[in-house]
Amino acid sequence: MSPKHFLIIALALLVGCAQAEGDRRETAAFRMNLSSEPPTLDWSLATDNVSFDVITNIMEGLTQFDKDLHPRPAVAQRWEVLDGGRRLVFHLRKDVRWTDGKPVTARDFEYSWKRLLNPATAAEYSYFLYDLVNAKEYNEGKITDPNLVGVKALDDFTLEVRLIAPRAYFPSITTFMVTFPMRRDIVEKFGEQWTEPRNMVTNGPFRLERWQHDYKVILARNPSYYGPPPALERVEMYVVPEPNTALTLYETGFLEVVNLPPLAIPRYRGHPEYVTAPQLRGYYYGFNVEKKPFSDVRVRKAFAMAIDKTRLTRILQGGEIPTNSWVPKGMLAYNPEIGLRFNPREARRLLAEAGYPGGKGFPRVKAVFNSDAVNSLVGEFLQAQWREHLGVSIDLDNQEWKVYLKNLKADPPPLFRLGWGADYPDPDNFLNLFVTGGGNNNTKWGNLRYDELIARAAGEPDERTRVDLYNRAQKILSEEEVPIIPLFVAAQNMLLKPYVRGFEVNAMDILYLKRVRLADPKAGRNGGSGKG
Repeated sequence: MSPKHFLIIALALLVGCAQAEGDRRETAAFRMNLSSEPPTLDWSLATDNVSFDVITNIMEGLTQFDKDLHPRPAVAQRWEVLDGGRRLVFHLRKDVRWTDGKPVTARDFEYSWKRLLNPATAAEYSYFLYDLVNAKEYNEGKITDPNLVGVKALDDFTLEVRLIAPRAYFPSITTFMVTFPMRRDIVEKFGEQWTEPRNMVTNGPFRLERWQHDYKVILARNPSYYGPPPALERVEMYVVPEPNTALTLYETGFLEVVNLPPLAIPRYRGHPEYVTAPQLRGYYYGFNVEKKPFSDVRVRKAFAMAIDKTRLTRILQGGEIPTNSWVPKGMLAYNPEIGLRFNPREARRLLAEAGYPGGKGFPRVKAVFNSDAVNSLVGEFLQAQWREHLGVSIDLDNQEWKVYLKNLKADPPPLFRLGWGADYPDPDNFLNLFVTGGGNNNTKWGNLRYDELIARAAGEPDERTRVDLYNRAQKILSEEEVPIIPLFVAAQNMLLKPYVRGFEVNAMDILYLKRVRLADPKAGRNGGSGKG
């Protein structure tokens, strides 16, 4: 345990003692933990859930999801769909302001989107706006004039978007943080330091008050927010990488919410503070197909068919759903019939055919993952499965999240773990991930037939035809080429204090805190959860 985390626990215990004499805590402060230091708060560059949890509470875009995951007006009060769906015109509210008092304008959106697409930004999510006219060409350097990209501020409060083809899901795209507006003057003045609290301007329900790196992030109520003011005065987010440490902090009454480590789930199942919900989030292991031995598709198939996924989810005990389909259950184009099933005999045959009978001569490789209790359990399970069914020994290498992301981007290892949660609830968001050269495609795999099917499906208005196109693409991904092994669809397992009201649990795991309030903090904070 690090000294800082020891101090946090000590503080929590002191708080618990103080509460016996009277609650001294600020009654409108909500405390939670972050599983790591946010890698970045630059929403053009962020790619991870930790950064998302902060950014989605200090910023808002054109649209925002409601509790049923339908896009609703946010900074845009309305929009028009024109030219058969190829052009959208967003009309912005005139009362939305940055925290320095300046109005949020259509030009702030235009700058942000073009910055995301600028090759110099090197944004992994640049492909997210490839539906715009000339966006892909600009991002790939085939054209150099950003004015040719299909986004333009017609005036201060009108934004025109031109698409390469009709995209019914586009108002869902504009809920996501990479499309949030951005102030050009701030970014250019402060450079890489623009996301520090002293420099940053935002437009959401909270503002970034303090960021003590590797320790905590503090958000404060934004008095300039255009919507109803949040009930919470402050949100305190403590960096606590160890899940059991975070659970201890919850049990002492120091935190209002915590994600449960896997081994603690059976102990809390049935407890009144236990909350569980399925997610639109897939968990997978990927291969770098440019590195031996996984450059051979027979080896990739053998590794995929040597895993008993049902047994894995029984070990995890968190409500995970085993899957062979990359599109998660609950989403259009989910197909449980697609994908390679557990078949150890066929796996051994394929490995022998590739030149490694019984695992003989197979090189020593590492399975790399970011440090986390679930990831460790999964890694150990896969290691045992591959040894048992293939005769192959795999080493495990866990890395801190920020380091892991950096290494993954610089040089993906032969075998690595990742997950993907829906940015918008459409199969395009999952299957577009693995198009050739995609910013988040770490497998180095590409297939032009696959790319064509994904592009056709995105613009297909008929749902039945669209599903057929996605099924054909999934067969290439999960049966024929196998650059990834889908393992399971994740579930959310958490504890939430009974006095917390308005905390929304949704399938996309989006953390919206603007409607959260603390009903009776004095009663609720005198002691822990009742479980040791």
